[in-house]
Amino acid sequence: MRHLKFILMSAVATLLFAACGTTSTVPITGRKHNLLVSDAQVLSLSNQQYSEFMKTAKLSTNAANTAMVKRVGTRLANAVETYLRNNGMADEIKNYSWEFNLVQSNEANAFCMPGGKIVVYEGLLPITQNEASLAIVLGHEIAHAVAKHSAEQMSKKIRQQYGTQIGGAVLGQVLGSDAANIATSIAQQGFNLANLKYSRDDESEADHMGLIFAAMAGYDPEVAIPFWKRMASSSSSNESDFLSDHPSDAKRIAAIEKEMPEAMKYYEASGYAKKTTTTTKTTTRKSTKKSTTRRRR
Repeated sequence: MRHLKFILMSAVATLLFAACGTTSTVPITGRKHNLLVSDAQVLSLSNQQYSEFMKTAKLSTNAANTAMVKRVGTRLANAVETYLRNNGMADEIKNYSWEFNLVQSNEANAFCMPGGKIVVYEGLLPITQNEASLAIVLGHEIAHAVAKHSAEQMSKKIRQQYGTQIGGAVLGQVLGSDAANIATSIAQQGFNLANLKYSRDDESEADHMGLIFAAMAGYDPEVAIPFWKRMASSSSSNESDFLSDHPSDAKRIAAIEKEMPEAMKYYEASGYAKKTTTTTKTTTRKSTKKSTTRRRR
């Protein structure tokens, strides 16, 4: 009898979670997920944690690298917003207040808070080596925000919290609870949005979306494979936890190779691929002409 009661209560709790949440569709992939926290609640917590982080962080003194991070980030943000407008998701843009910072740290890391607050650690730049590879990283981080992975992880935490306390009193709390208070409680227990460990599925989805976002912004997506190989080679260092909870190197690269034809279509549509080809041809012609002139002399 108790076993039957537990099953019934579990079923009721599951239905309540579904009823209380909102269904959201992830751009690019089209995946649907049910979220128990609103955009406003997540952004409030995100802004609070971001402000606390920036109080202690030291901004990079390298003007050129700082400008590069802001330049690449802004170009990606503009491409993402254009995509959202063109695909019936213009309302989502209000959730973003983009900010890009390069901070002093030897860690090979970066993160994007919900709402578009992006931080890159100086230790990542020797591995990215160029703007296109940096765009792959920032595209990946922006994807976490656009796909609302933080809200998804918070919703899972809430479900887990109540899933271990099923009972009449708990169900009453579910019906009358404020998800913002729950989210704050979770944060106080060590749930830090800046250092959030996403699931492997979320990371794979961010890889896919980030590749597309970089291509949309006119960065050659083919740099992703050598970049992730460099990143994997550096993962043995204790200074980086960027790859924790990520797919294995082989699976990640195989997935990116499979997604590359789709990304290349976006890259070609951006117009940058044609510009790059034209520039290369012009440079080659100039070099050939100079070489011919020298021989005639």
